[in-house]
Amino acid sequence: MQSNQPMTWEQSLYENYTDGMLIIHKNEVVYERYFGCLQEDGKHAAMSMTKSITGLLAEILIANNQLDDKALVKSIIPEIGASAFADATVRQVMDITTGVKYSENYADPNADIWKYSAAASPLPKPADYVGPNGYWEYLQHVKPDGKHGDAFHYKTINSDMLGWIVSRVAGKSISQLTSEVLWQPMGAEQSAYQTIDGKGVPFAGGGITAGLRDLGRIGLLMLTKGKLHGMQLFSPEVVKTIQKGGSHKKFGDGFPTLDGATYKSQWWVLHNAHHAFAARGVHGQTIYVDLVTMRGLKRSVDSFHYAKQKSPS
Repeated sequence: MQSNQPMTWEQSLYENYTDGMLIIHKNEVVYERYFGCLQEDGKHAAMSMTKSITGLLAEILIANNQLDDKALVKSIIPEIGASAFADATVRQVMDITTGVKYSENYADPNADIWKYSAAASPLPKPADYVGPNGYWEYLQHVKPDGKHGDAFHYKTINSDMLGWIVSRVAGKSISQLTSEVLWQPMGAEQSAYQTIDGKGVPFAGGGITAGLRDLGRIGLLMLTKGKLHGMQLFSPEVVKTIQKGGSHKKFGDGFPTLDGATYKSQWWVLHNAHHAFAARGVHGQTIYVDLVTMRGLKRSVDSFHYAKQKSPS
């Protein structure tokens, strides 16, 4: 919601139809609220915040020397064939600077997003359906549009291409990898789940549903550069790479509400006074990481505590 009228914090939560809000400061949850049908033991669709999990996994594989971001997609996924993705580099896929034909205008009934959704549907295909079956089969038929590396174009198919790359390199599904690399070692409270296509391939561009506190744990991992419970869960270089951001020239001016931002490894880097970066979903879902907060920590972050802040009812 945009408004030039002042309002209280409480009013803003209702005006923006907030489902849940969690704030971690100095290693403690200082504010936690749930609204509507979302309760503290419930889960919420992360939508495109899923992309940031996918990008994080890719950066972890790069830091572990398991993935080369300069490699061409076709060298890792030969099944990609003559798709426009074949000659893109892994880094171009990660930063969504590929030149691929795909429209994501939800208001247009003829947009490619609806063809993609039809291919990805886990439901049985209609008898007269003749399109691709599943995310990966769709990716094999993507046509070129522009030159790889020239500009940032927000297109979800890049995230699923990255999911395929990550799965191939890791030798397991992206949901299994998320569980083993992030969810289990960070001590998640709840199991998350991830939607799949008709062939069982997880939706790497928007399929995760998770609890608010566990999404907070992801944010804390990014804040502490991979350290939690006294363990380094992944290399600090992972977050350092992400927080540098991408090319302002390639990002352009296509996102007026994110003035000065760039995109790196499927994370939005805001380049503001707080050196913040974020995972963002289509309906306002956000993990906002404020690095100025980190400077206020007076002790090492081994875990975080729940000192729930109750607001006036």
